[in-house]
Amino acid sequence: MRRLITYLVRFAVILIGYIVASLAASAFLDVLFLAHLGYTPQHPEPAATASLYFSVPFVALFVAYFAFIPAAAVILIAEVLGRRDWLFYALGGAVIALVFLGFVYHIAAANFEVTETRAGLAVIGSGMVGGIFYWLSAGRSAGRWRREPLLSPES
Repeated sequence: MRRLITYLVRFAVILIGYIVASLAASAFLDVLFLAHLGYTPQHPEPAATASLYFSVPFVALFVAYFAFIPAAAVILIAEVLGRRDWLFYALGGAVIALVFLGFVYHIAAANFEVTETRAGLAVIGSGMVGGIFYWLSAGRSAGRWRREPLLSPES
């Protein structure tokens, strides 16, 4: 029973980490988009600042949707191997973004294709930011549940 509770707690930590990573990647994309449009912190516009309260969680839904399967694979590999270093998660986020870009290129829908190099690099950068934020929230304890000894053998 104790092992089951450990698994459920770890699953909750992974889920919270995935939500944090999706929000961080979304915020990074939004900040890059606003910077591309000329928004600067020296001259803040109230409409652009207030729009972040809506757009960050909204874009995070799309980030979480499109990154779910490759992120699940990276998280599973990290949990099995017990990887706890930030570089693994940053590179894992880049791989997740590359898988997404490959998927977008494969379906080749005219309205959904990422053709500009800067946009592709922004997606890869947001994947890396998401990976680092996943590491901050859940990745530093990856695989620890496998190595914890049980105190009572009848659990």
